[in-house]
Amino acid sequence: MSNSSSISQFLLLPFADTRQLQLLHFWLFLGIYLAALLGNGLIITTITWHHHLHTPMYFFLLNLSLLDLGSISTTVPKAMANSLWNNRTIPYAGCAAQVFLLAFLFGAEIAILTIMAYDRYVAICQPLHYGTLLGSRACAHMAEAAWASGFLNALLHTANTFSVPLCQGNAVGQFFCEIPHILKLSCSDTDYVREVGLIVLSICLCLGCFVFILVSYVEIFRAVLRIPSQQGRHKAFSTCLPHLAVVSLFLSTATFAYLKPPSISSPSLDLVVSVLYSVVPPAVNFLIYSLRNQELKDALRKVMTGCFKH
Repeated sequence: MSNSSSISQFLLLPFADTRQLQLLHFWLFLGIYLAALLGNGLIITTITWHHHLHTPMYFFLLNLSLLDLGSISTTVPKAMANSLWNNRTIPYAGCAAQVFLLAFLFGAEIAILTIMAYDRYVAICQPLHYGTLLGSRACAHMAEAAWASGFLNALLHTANTFSVPLCQGNAVGQFFCEIPHILKLSCSDTDYVREVGLIVLSICLCLGCFVFILVSYVEIFRAVLRIPSQQGRHKAFSTCLPHLAVVSLFLSTATFAYLKPPSISSPSLDLVVSVLYSVVPPAVNFLIYSLRNQELKDALRKVMTGCFKH
């Protein structure tokens, strides 16, 4: 038996027992990570360079890409290193840093996704008020509020999680430090319940954001169906449906990961669910937003052509 004061490192869940499968996981995660870096990096570069993309929609997309780069860089490189070097350990401070950064980045991402839904709602349902409601100063304040809410979320969860006494060993049943798996090591019911209460509160806030997003899109789709131009309807759907897909995948899998009953928990299920909310969205956002958005596709093409010319 150990307690949190004597724990200097945690043991993460290995992807496989055999060396061949460990190397396979390394190369798989390396490919996903490089794709996420390239895709999100291209979006950030393209939006920054092209002045005609300096609009609220692309400003919030740039913020989303920054958050995606941060979140996937918090978990995947460490998992790759552990698979490559056949290692499971992560220092206590490194584990705390992972928890803080993930809570910070995921909290801010949910806020940004909600703001993006509001942006599309105003653009399509109240176009005459768009410049007033989403001016440059208003957009900056909303982005600042999103990042600040993520920071507050991270501060509360990290401080509370690592103040819980741990006496059930140091093996975390996940490939990164995830709060529910750290809480399984707790030996204090009171502290455990307090953090679970904070998680439930955070999930309720996330579900509130999801309801807001759904209501926004119901109104958007109603407005879109009244557009006489088929091209106009296609453009509206092409920018809204990818956003809704990203939100649904991210929130549904994250909620399941944090609130699933212990009776259905298993290492393989936990691994799949965690990959779906922590690895897949940052890697596919580039494809979702660029392939369905002609304006962004054209700008990306110009950036890539310019790079090859030089």
